[in-house]
Amino acid sequence: MSRDSATDIRVPHPDALRVESVDLDAQGIAHDATGKVVFIENALPDEWVLYQSTHRKAKWSKGIVLERFNESHLRIQSKCEHFGFERGACGGCKMHHVDPWAQVSLKQRSLMDQLWHLGKCKPEQILRPLTGPFLGYRHRGRLSVRYVQKRDEVLVGFHERSSRYIADIQRCAVLPKCLSDLLLPLRALVHGMDARETIPQIEFAIGGNVLALVLRHLQPLSDEDVRALNAFARLHGVEWWLQPSGPASVHLMAEHEASNLAYEVPEFGIKIPFLPTDFTQVNHHVNQLMIHQALNLMEIQETDRIIDWFCGLGNFTLPIATLAKQVIGIEGNDQLVDRAKSNWAFNQTRVVRLGLPPLAEASFITRNLFEFSASDLHQLPHARVWLWDPPREGALALSKALADWHQASTDDWVPPQRIVYVSCNPATLARDAGLLVNQAGYVCKKAGILDMFPQTAHVESMAVFERQ
Repeated sequence: MSRDSATDIRVPHPDALRVESVDLDAQGIAHDATGKVVFIENALPDEWVLYQSTHRKAKWSKGIVLERFNESHLRIQSKCEHFGFERGACGGCKMHHVDPWAQVSLKQRSLMDQLWHLGKCKPEQILRPLTGPFLGYRHRGRLSVRYVQKRDEVLVGFHERSSRYIADIQRCAVLPKCLSDLLLPLRALVHGMDARETIPQIEFAIGGNVLALVLRHLQPLSDEDVRALNAFARLHGVEWWLQPSGPASVHLMAEHEASNLAYEVPEFGIKIPFLPTDFTQVNHHVNQLMIHQALNLMEIQETDRIIDWFCGLGNFTLPIATLAKQVIGIEGNDQLVDRAKSNWAFNQTRVVRLGLPPLAEASFITRNLFEFSASDLHQLPHARVWLWDPPREGALALSKALADWHQASTDDWVPPQRIVYVSCNPATLARDAGLLVNQAGYVCKKAGILDMFPQTAHVESMAVFERQ
């Protein structure tokens, strides 16, 4: 055992590396003797490891642990029996071996690093992370299905780590128990179907007391298969949807019945019906916290007109309509706009029935939000507050439009005083923040993460920008 003179730490082996930090893929980060960055799978901060290189590049390399001489204080025993780093382990999650609160800290640090390095801005205040259950939280997703002919076996679950094969799992720690308990029954169901070789996936969505399963089938189902699905539905209390081709083909198998699939936002008396293939937040608990925080940060006044950009089904629009005078939802898809209108009308009737105040006036507009210029801003009515909730691509066009208008500033159009930005990609948030802060006259007042996807590398976040 030698001693590292720079850190006065005993080095357990001449070739051992000390892991200094960890990235969002839960890879340990170290430096070799030449100073090159080394990413090491299944290595955590403060661990000394011997590693074997698997990929070599000019400026970095990747490797796997051969021997670990000590354990990081961040390392825990995984609560998922199918998680691991060996061949065949489930690759659905990456951080089951990391303490959940350490995961939150890593994500918060990643957000701040990207805001600074990519956007050259720092929030004046770091928001407390929003967290919920670390397990059993995932209410929407997609299960892969494969009939393995050599073994005469059906697999239902997620792909193996770094593989196209499906992991052999019996239960899943991040799925609600009602769905996790169905993984083996689903395997048996598909195995007994005529269509077992032409079913590639089953999507799932949970809302209220409804568990909806969307069966993707590449060939028409036989009468026997339909009977088997109906029997499964009765036994397990699920709602089957069928998808014979593209997303537009999805339909309720029991076509004479109505679906009750919906989720609620109890704080605002809102209920949002949705289809199982719609985009909805996977974590219902954190979604409610997210809506609460966003509306608080907007500081909505009774006389306000609010614009909700990328409004989707109305996840934010409808709660906003309980507080503001007017709300405008803008979305790029005609069908989503129609659904948002329908959800607003449904809730207007609902709140009256519940004896609650009526919702604010709402209008919904279809607009391509990825092609937007400074001149397009003049088509908008003034709104003191904007809410942005874009997809992973971010809100680049809107950010550029505000920056271009600010630099020209030759007219009397009034930009929003405040923007609350909800992001599912810290890199695009940081890019857009750089435009807002450095070119559009805004200050980043607050920012923080929402742990929407525990055990994974996914980072959801929220930031507040105010015009100087």
